Amino acid sequence: MPAAAESCLLAAKRWSRYAARVNPIYEQMKTSVFERMSSLAAEHRAVNLGQGFPDFGWPDEILEAAARAVKEGSNQYPPSRGLPALRDAVASHYNRHFGQQLTAQEVCVTSGATEALGAAILATVEPGDEVIILTPAYDSYAPMIRRAGGTPVEVALQPPEWRIDGQALERAVTPKTRAILFNSPHNPTGRLFDSGELQIVARVAREHDLIVITDEVWEHIVLDGRSFTPLATLPDMAERTIKIGSAGKIFSLTGWKVGWMVAAPNLAPVVARAHQFLTFSTAPNLQAAVAFGLDEGDSWLEPMRGRFQHSRDLMTRSLRDAGYAVLDASATYFLCVDLNVSGIGADDEIFATEAVRRAGIAVVPLSAFAERDPPRHLVRLCFGKKDATIEAGVAAMGKARELLA
Repeated sequence: MPAAAESCLLAAKRWSRYAARVNPIYEQMKTSVFERMSSLAAEHRAVNLGQGFPDFGWPDEILEAAARAVKEGSNQYPPSRGLPALRDAVASHYNRHFGQQLTAQEVCVTSGATEALGAAILATVEPGDEVIILTPAYDSYAPMIRRAGGTPVEVALQPPEWRIDGQALERAVTPKTRAILFNSPHNPTGRLFDSGELQIVARVAREHDLIVITDEVWEHIVLDGRSFTPLATLPDMAERTIKIGSAGKIFSLTGWKVGWMVAAPNLAPVVARAHQFLTFSTAPNLQAAVAFGLDEGDSWLEPMRGRFQHSRDLMTRSLRDAGYAVLDASATYFLCVDLNVSGIGADDEIFATEAVRRAGIAVVPLSAFAERDPPRHLVRLCFGKKDATIEAGVAAMGKARELLA
């Protein structure tokens, strides 16, 4: 055998040995649908209505506060659980808006909500445990549950209403069930669950002694005059709830990656220990600016909701005028389109791939949000965009319909 070929063979064998040692959870994991669609959008210079970030909405005052903190404050490691000012601000914010009675001791600041979810899962889930998730679900849930040694158990919400079925949730509980991971307002459907549905989740958790990790990052982006109720405010739920919050969603600053966990005194120290070995701490100037925003920015919230409602209404009306069947959205900055009812036979993956390549519009296929029998006739769009972006995106969606119907 020639020396070059033998060298390549030996290198391949060595790589094979190393590859066998990597964690199969990540070895077999696909690239995130958000990364995949955003890469295609950049490649084809498409309008990107797939990735969930707004292009408006942040107050100048909070940006100025962050800049001041860089120049005038500390730029060294802050306390792992967060700046005292921010922990106080988070507790005060929820006490003011939702009538809670929290203290800073129940708050742990994290590097975004996704890190908070990871810390909450690692702190509560042991190998062999099962965790119930309501699908379609944010795509970090299942991999993180598996990373903790647990098994995700899917309970499917059914379009177009996306209501929680109490019997289905009850059937998912087994002796191995440790927790429910509950997302409200709900991404990707844009659904705000009603009081009856919250009572269903709380009843199952209480009767089976389950932890509930509540992903409530969209708590302030509720539309049409609706109001949000934190699950922890229901009777006997505070002591078994780990709440996830996000400054990025409240202030339309997703790149700042400032989030938090709020948990009762029996849970807060445990989730804080899990957090300290993930990121340890978050940029102190951003924490200081978020503390300022939570303390001083209540007047920003209603205009923000009005702007998102305007964008939702513009996109919904324009898509329907273009022949698309749009599902109602009452919260978040996402809405879903039903391809079948719109007269499009392609499934969501084919539509998303062809639309970005041939029509210049990036959307997200909803089948990426579930593993077991996901819906394959729906796509998600982000309406948190300027009017011009929405108009360009809808025009491209019209072209996609002409090509794929």
